[in-house]
Amino acid sequence: MKIGELAAQAGCDVQTVRFYEREGLLAEPEREPSGYRRYAPRHLQRLQFIRHCRSLDIPLPDIRELLAFAAAPDRSCAQVNALLDEHIEAVLSGSKP
Repeated sequence: MKIGELAAQAGCDVQTVRFYEREGLLAEPEREPSGYRRYAPRHLQRLQFIRHCRSLDIPLPDIRELLAFAAAPDRSCAQVNALLDEHIEAVLSGSKP
């Protein structure tokens, strides 16, 4: 799918997709011979995850950390649990982590 299709399916705009690519949260897609970006379903899944995290006010560095945990499923869950517990506590107390 092209960038506009990806953005529409994720409920965001094209600039958001490009921003997450620049930040390294969304992998750059393959390019067609014409130069157009060609996104795969994995890009949509990751973009939806990032947007869901942002809707919970999880900052980009923490999203980056969560994505790193997802990429290494053999790592201990203790760190990710601590990170998420901190965010849950912040939501319940009404403060930012």
